[in-house]
Amino acid sequence: MSMHTQTTHKPHLVVVGNGMVGHHFVEQLLAQGGQHTFDISVFGEEPHLAYDRVHLSEYFTGKVAADLAMTDGRLYDENGVRYFTNSQVVGIDRDAKQLTLASGKTLGYDKLILATGSYPFVPPMPGHDRDNTFVYRTLEDLDAIRDCAKKVTRGTVVGGGLLGLEAANALKNLGLETSVVEFAPRLMPVQLDEAGGQVLKEMIEGLDVAVYTATATQEIVDGDAAFHRMNFADDQFIETDLILFSAGIRPQDALARQSGLELGERGGICINNDCQTSDNSIYAIGECALWNGRIYGLVAPGYSMAKAAVAHLLGETGKAFMGADMSTKLKLLGCDVGSIGDAHAQTQGCKVFVYQDELTQSYRKMVVSEDGKKLLGAVLVGDNSYYDTLLQYYLNGIDLPDKASSLILPSMDGAPAALGVDALPATASICSCHNVTKQDINDAVCAGALSVGDVKGVTKAATGCGGCAALLKKVVDNELLALGVEVSTDICEHFAYTRQDLYNLIKVEGIQTFAELLSKHGKGHGCEICKPAVGSILASVWNDYVLKKEHIGLQDTNDRFLANMQKDGTYSIVPRIPGGEITPEKLIVLGQVAKDYSLYTKITGGQRIDLFGATLSQLPEIWEKLVAAGFETGQAYGKSLRTVKSCVGSTWCRFGVNDSMTMAIDLENRYKGLRSPHKIKFAVSGCTRECAEAQSKDIGVIATEGGWNLYVCGNGGMKPRHADLFATDLDDETLVKYIDRVLMFYTKTADRLQRTSVWMESLDGGLEYLKEVVIEDKLGLCAELEASMQNVVDTFQCEWKKTLQDEQALKNFRQFVNFEGEDSNVVFVEERNQLRPATEDEKQLIAKVG
Repeated sequence: MSMHTQTTHKPHLVVVGNGMVGHHFVEQLLAQGGQHTFDISVFGEEPHLAYDRVHLSEYFTGKVAADLAMTDGRLYDENGVRYFTNSQVVGIDRDAKQLTLASGKTLGYDKLILATGSYPFVPPMPGHDRDNTFVYRTLEDLDAIRDCAKKVTRGTVVGGGLLGLEAANALKNLGLETSVVEFAPRLMPVQLDEAGGQVLKEMIEGLDVAVYTATATQEIVDGDAAFHRMNFADDQFIETDLILFSAGIRPQDALARQSGLELGERGGICINNDCQTSDNSIYAIGECALWNGRIYGLVAPGYSMAKAAVAHLLGETGKAFMGADMSTKLKLLGCDVGSIGDAHAQTQGCKVFVYQDELTQSYRKMVVSEDGKKLLGAVLVGDNSYYDTLLQYYLNGIDLPDKASSLILPSMDGAPAALGVDALPATASICSCHNVTKQDINDAVCAGALSVGDVKGVTKAATGCGGCAALLKKVVDNELLALGVEVSTDICEHFAYTRQDLYNLIKVEGIQTFAELLSKHGKGHGCEICKPAVGSILASVWNDYVLKKEHIGLQDTNDRFLANMQKDGTYSIVPRIPGGEITPEKLIVLGQVAKDYSLYTKITGGQRIDLFGATLSQLPEIWEKLVAAGFETGQAYGKSLRTVKSCVGSTWCRFGVNDSMTMAIDLENRYKGLRSPHKIKFAVSGCTRECAEAQSKDIGVIATEGGWNLYVCGNGGMKPRHADLFATDLDDETLVKYIDRVLMFYTKTADRLQRTSVWMESLDGGLEYLKEVVIEDKLGLCAELEASMQNVVDTFQCEWKKTLQDEQALKNFRQFVNFEGEDSNVVFVEERNQLRPATEDEKQLIAKVG
């Protein structure tokens, strides 16, 4: 039976495969006007049109098939493209230029595009086809895994590569006790070197995922305590209920093989630079294609092949496929991993820089040319903030700075060295998935795309893996500023809202988690900009425990460990001492703890006692002692109230006119726990002699004969600013009421990381406007502001006390998973009868002596 699909005399172009690459081919063909040259038909085996397989795992986190769909068919319908789902092509007759479908129907073609992709490789071990064994490729696969997971408790992934770790994350999110079994000696053996793989392994084991590397499964048989027993080559075994194979892919080249097209020795359809196969009428693109002896297992090269094939079909020149960059940036099981270029340092004469911090589980390696001028490759584990800059040096061949190692070394201000977008050449590749250059973005902006969203729509940049989203925003903002156009205030590419907008959405709609907010008002996965900002807002509005499972991924390092990390990787401990008042008994406890753990001790300008030098695993032990003695967390790690400094006021001072101590203690106890856009400091002085330096604080209170004078929005730091006098001679109740309103108005409306001084200056009308809102209730918000603050006060919880009661949260504080000893990188020397971190020179000297 023949299938009559052609309605015109145009050549018939058939695309076999409607995955991401096949769909992208159609998009590119239509964008180039190909529908006017060809009659186009598309055949896909799956019941769905193309969907986003890169983000397949989101199917387990609330997304449905429609959310992942890359088209609903409208694009095809509008351009006369005929498409068929559930339609497998089973044969090609090259001489007759005819295809045969599984249904028995046949149809002719003039040009044929094979975009058949790949299939998951399942090692042919005995028992691989037992019940409760799966692969991770399609929506139907995920449905089957989810159904099985509802009935079992343990799951194991065979394969520790990119997809394997993503699959492990999916099993963990389904609530299974999860293991990963990898044949190679390390995880992600293609992308990571030995040291990087070891760091990643430790990080993943720290998340309660068992990892077995250099482990070969011999057979799968019935288990005693679980459904399966996996017997390994070394006579060890594990038992598990569910097995998920993710041991790599194989090109889906069955049609090419059946029709006699040239294949590689290990499979894959051989193509030239125009993506033509050994038959000039047939093209192959994506994971089924073998170019220059190589199969590309990422979507970006497939997209480039699609563009090259379209260009050749339409007679364009100069757009051949010449290979693709395989650099990768991912977050696997919450762990950052990046790999660029020659990650394994295989280039002859190359030099290597390595930075490793075992305390923070950070590993960074740069591979540079023999003369040190060019970046050849890099490996990042634990912190991907260095990736974008390194990638640009690599992709664009930019000369490295004189001290190239600075690109991976920690900086004094905590921010990695960055390459400004001005330094990038016009040819710089910003989005490798869609091969979008800086010049393409510039052209789009000049043509009227005035937001990141507009530029994405025009260029497709950041719509693949999304890894370039932050860089794209920088380039777009840079181009807009150069044209004198106002830059978007969207917090990032994942939310088309300001921080204030997000605050209102969370508050009004009662949104409790980042995932819920993203689902309702965002897109993508989130990033290092929006995640901590939303984490702060959620804490401000609901005052929920920041280390709960749904919140912990939003926290930065200090908030995650409830302590400030210091330059040597140890942590400082800062208990709250409201108003600076402390009993001798509590002083003794602090002294004893400092003595027991050899902690450097410092009384701060904010009237607290800082204890430095604790290791990660010591933090819970120390805080158990402090909480038992009545201390609470000082939240020195958070964007929240730090201190309320005070003098002794009228209680002791001959000049004091009011009880500044009591007021300071009351204020600190009232506002502790308030999460805000930036840290906040208070001070209360007992008279105008101002011993507490209240006029340099966010909130300053000075006693007068008539009550209290209130000062607002001052700060010290890098740009000191004197606070402004806000109101005079206030009684206690009115003082607290005004502070409630000012702080909550700031918390609701300020931008992320915006200090009170900058916030007030940004208000139209500045101080006078703030007075109108807070004192005169110009906006009618005062009752709501007070109620919001009262909710924060009523729901305060000491985060350390809560953590000590949470066994799951305490697991975050393990120094090493597989090692009980101490970190050799932490070395102290004694100075003025206390310990401090050794300098690098001192470490070397100690090592020689030792």
